[in-house]
Amino acid sequence: MTLRIIAIMAGADFRDRIRRPAYAATLAAAVALAYLAVPAADARWTIMNVGDYRGAYNSAYVGTATALAGALWLTLGGFYFVRTAIGRDESTRVGQLLAATPLRTTTYLAAKFLGNVMVLASMVGVLAGTAAVMQIVRGEDRAIDPVALLLPFATVTLPLVVATAAAALLFEAIPHLRAGLGNIVWFFMATTVALGGQSGSAPLGGLGVHAAVVSMRERLLAEHADLSGQEFSLGLTYRDEPLRTFDWAGFTPDGAFLGRRLLLILLALGLALLPALWFGRFDPARGPLRGPVPDVPHDPHVPHEPTRLQTAPRHRTAPATLPRTPAVVRGFAFPRLLVGELRILLQGVSKWWWIGAATLTLAGFTATPSVVTGAVLPACWIWPVLLWSRLGTQQTEHDLDGLLGAYPTPHLRLLAQWTAGLVLTVIAALSPAVRMLAAADTPGLTAWAAGALLIPSLALFVGRLSRTQRFFQALYVAVWWGIVNNIGALDFMGALRHDDIPRGPHPLLVTLVALTALAAAFAVNGLRDRGRR
Repeated sequence: MTLRIIAIMAGADFRDRIRRPAYAATLAAAVALAYLAVPAADARWTIMNVGDYRGAYNSAYVGTATALAGALWLTLGGFYFVRTAIGRDESTRVGQLLAATPLRTTTYLAAKFLGNVMVLASMVGVLAGTAAVMQIVRGEDRAIDPVALLLPFATVTLPLVVATAAAALLFEAIPHLRAGLGNIVWFFMATTVALGGQSGSAPLGGLGVHAAVVSMRERLLAEHADLSGQEFSLGLTYRDEPLRTFDWAGFTPDGAFLGRRLLLILLALGLALLPALWFGRFDPARGPLRGPVPDVPHDPHVPHEPTRLQTAPRHRTAPATLPRTPAVVRGFAFPRLLVGELRILLQGVSKWWWIGAATLTLAGFTATPSVVTGAVLPACWIWPVLLWSRLGTQQTEHDLDGLLGAYPTPHLRLLAQWTAGLVLTVIAALSPAVRMLAAADTPGLTAWAAGALLIPSLALFVGRLSRTQRFFQALYVAVWWGIVNNIGALDFMGALRHDDIPRGPHPLLVTLVALTALAAAFAVNGLRDRGRR
């Protein structure tokens, strides 16, 4: 009976989630990644290679490359998609109904965990189908070997998405990790596991890429290839010359590898059920789930509970004199609107956040110039990421779209939101800008100004488009991580230098992207406003 309840609840949760636009977006990104994993034979870019070599496009290589790339994406993007299982029940008040039933907490958590697994596993299935199509399209070897193609998905990708499903549920059940902080923590956890997995140092095998690396290198050495200085690479990489190919029959997982993957699945199951020790399943008598409410957009098809108005008892008294209507304050309302948006943007910020911001500001005034640009500036512009992600989303999260839709000048209010974000961005990295100004570092100061325009513009656009904080948090942290790891093409803030000149995109290009994102945010806002009318 319990298993039947779990299956029914998980199936209902699965059907609900695959109807959402975010599912289609995450799935489209996974399919695009599968396309990138198998580029054309003469392409200058690759996603998996050993130095100057790649495997010929047979089922083993195509399946492994797509499975590894999919595992990397689904542990990141998939986590952000499925981590609203509990929060959605809370926001739609389904949790209040569940609290009145004899449903066990372990049964509820198991159903939510299985629902997460089913959603991510469906994406893995689409990835496997895309890999088969890409093998036929590329045409180097059109003979499909189902075992060689699907084995990497079963042994590499599926165990990782099971662990991701469990981590998403666990983070939701921990009060301090159920909102934006959990998104940031998971990004660094997942990337650390991915980087450690290439060297084999990650716990339980990490991504599982090390076994494939060893097998490829053994095959190349058997063909007497020169691998001196040749390193394995997993990720989108540009090559000056097309890669040379070699025949690779894939890796055969041994008992130790399969044992680690099975242990990973069992550990994931335990982590998914662990919150039963403290999670009260929305029952106030057992301790409600405390902490910030996750950023789950309100479903317009779910009616709100009507507000109960407390009526005072009737007394026969003299008619009361109606209060005089206050005079309308005329004048330019933008400054007052900006102050209000700043207060909303900064609401609930703890003293520890301000202490951290003050520490970074002090470091910007005291550190050496190279440390200021290379370390302090990136730190200053990651610290407010959870505040930037509020831009364009709070009115939806607090269900104020209908109320604010009556505002006479919605674009003015949106401009005030953007300006509030710009003020926060400037203040957060003011000390590096002052240091660059004092040193007459015009290129650095110009890059800083362009970056200050880009951050709130991108946050506002992503926030209005997605109506949730998660997407900007994931996108911005990924870009920031790339900058910290010396990817110059992403360095919009001027942190990476070559002969004291920023290596990133030209500030004019960054400014153009910022203005385009801002214009797109206004366009999305206008479309949503007309849709409400």
